Amino acid sequence: MDYDVIVVGARVAGATTAMLLARRGLRVLVVDRVAFPSDTVSSHQVQVPGVARLRRWGVLEAVRAAGTPPTHRVRFDAGGVVLDGSFPSFEGADALYSPRRTLLDTVLVDAARSAGAEVRENFRVEELVWSEGRVVGVRGRERRGVQVALRAWIVVGADGKNSFVASAVGARPYRQRPVRAFACYTYFSGLPVTAGEVYRQRGRTVAVFPTNDDLTMVYLSAPLSGFEAFRRDVEKCYLTALDGCGDLGGRARDARREERLRTTPDQPNRFRRPYGPGWALVGDAGVVMDSVSAQGITNALRDADLLAEAISAELDGTPALAAYHRRRDRAVRPIYDFTVGLAEHSPGIAERLLYTAVADRPDEITRFLGVFSGALPPDSYLNPATMLRVFGGLTRAGGARRRRGRATKPAGW
Repeated sequence: MDYDVIVVGARVAGATTAMLLARRGLRVLVVDRVAFPSDTVSSHQVQVPGVARLRRWGVLEAVRAAGTPPTHRVRFDAGGVVLDGSFPSFEGADALYSPRRTLLDTVLVDAARSAGAEVRENFRVEELVWSEGRVVGVRGRERRGVQVALRAWIVVGADGKNSFVASAVGARPYRQRPVRAFACYTYFSGLPVTAGEVYRQRGRTVAVFPTNDDLTMVYLSAPLSGFEAFRRDVEKCYLTALDGCGDLGGRARDARREERLRTTPDQPNRFRRPYGPGWALVGDAGVVMDSVSAQGITNALRDADLLAEAISAELDGTPALAAYHRRRDRAVRPIYDFTVGLAEHSPGIAERLLYTAVADRPDEITRFLGVFSGALPPDSYLNPATMLRVFGGLTRAGGARRRRGRATKPAGW
């Protein structure tokens, strides 16, 4: 065999998988059809659990040193109710980061190289190599080069939601949900923020976070049903959507837009079976979901960690890929279901009541933001016990107000 592992795709999931496997002493090749630095459509956020992993792996400092600002607090505006708070700590991390992908992917590719992985950029995989029903390598070529065959014990598809590897092996999809929203974002200078901003309203979600080069990324998600009208005048519709978010529209108009608007309706929600004879999937190739919850990068980091452990065990003779499948699904399913619900952009009465109930309770806001950051599984907080606790507190407070003769009705009722 030329290699123990060939990883197809060198962005977050692929470069991280290659780095972790190389650190375990394996012979690893990671290939990508582009050269780095290279941009890609992204939700940007490395959520708090992802930050904890980057720090543990010794990679976070390179992200910080490149000028990526941390976000410790978020102002969550639910239209009439504002939750202003901080994230719960997760393994010593208490902030998220929103790096440009031109930076983050390059940092991870460099870390894979430093760990001993071979990296081939501008290399396009054209087919998989099979032997007796098992994947044993890839065939591909560098730009204007001759086709070469490369062999490995396992080929990892880390090539995104439209994965060539997943298609070539016929990876079975399941838990599919329809595309529900499109996304549009750009970068502004002269739009400073002291905390992250999220506007959660019927028909839209807008996120505002600082990124590299003193820029601020402003992201819009809206129902797919409005995409055709939106695309007829993207800039006008984008700014009109921001106008519904407090003073954000005015602030954006006073700032300078530095790059084009990036818009995509390509936001599938899907699980794929992530392993088979001689192959495995990681990142969006295995599980992809709408960008509205900004969990894709963090999911990719976690799954790379799980897959590297499983492949290492398999090479030592211990079956572990089936366990990787179970662990991945158990970890991602709650946030997947939560994300699909968010992408409907139709907050219901229970959601609005929850915002009202926790608005003046800092500890509850921290727990609530923990769900959005991935530090807390959604079902560990959004459950009947929590509802009884927070609504019980609201009822007691309301009773006290009535006894004082100042009864009020919570917003959204």
